[in-house]
Amino acid sequence: MRNNQVRERLRDGRPTLGSFIGLGSPNVAELMAHAGFDWLVIETEHNALDTAETQHMLMAMSGTDVVPIVRLPSMSPVYIQRALDIGAMGIVVPLVRTAAEARAVVSATRYPPLGTRSFGALRASHYTYDNEDYFARANDQILTVFIIETREALDNLDEIAAVEGVDILFIGPADLSIALGESPLNPASDSLEVATRRILELGRRHGVAVGGGASTPDTLRAMQARGFTWLAYGPDYFLLRAAIDAGIQAFSRP
Repeated sequence: MRNNQVRERLRDGRPTLGSFIGLGSPNVAELMAHAGFDWLVIETEHNALDTAETQHMLMAMSGTDVVPIVRLPSMSPVYIQRALDIGAMGIVVPLVRTAAEARAVVSATRYPPLGTRSFGALRASHYTYDNEDYFARANDQILTVFIIETREALDNLDEIAAVEGVDILFIGPADLSIALGESPLNPASDSLEVATRRILELGRRHGVAVGGGASTPDTLRAMQARGFTWLAYGPDYFLLRAAIDAGIQAFSRP
């Protein structure tokens, strides 16, 4: 099993750049994996992608150094195990609300005695050729990302961030805005800014990386200056739309 360089960089406090892939295309995944991102997240919460299709996207990334991650539909141990067994080196978990939930998720990503993960990493262990190495090293290589998107998560954030094995607190601006009584289409509300400051402060206090999304280079630079170290540029359909819009706007119709 190869080293998870993203996890190593984050633990050293160094920033990393990645993107979310929502279009469900292995070709898009392969293109973005060759583009130079540190990590890529395959979206499976908000689209129709199934496990077999996710595996094909992971295969498309395998010829590169990018760290492949899967955003799960839920925190169910079944989804966690499937994602890791087919080759994901990390998971993004939605709707975490309590430290107990965070501990259960971390446990599901670790083999005994550190956790409860069942052994059967078929593709992840190169179809059993690397069973011994994978079993010995996987506990130290899996990246665990929790999306902070509920008021309950904010209330319990100090305890969530203190859980051993929590690598990243990722701000989910749309659902978090709704939870705070704001529109999900307004990413600059005062309430969301207050929550963002608290998440950044608790991340620093507990030595946990904080992640967020940006759709422009200027926003990326501003977020990095604020202390975000898991920076998501995109997602893929935002980048495609921006390129399309720029071309259409530049086109002069008679």
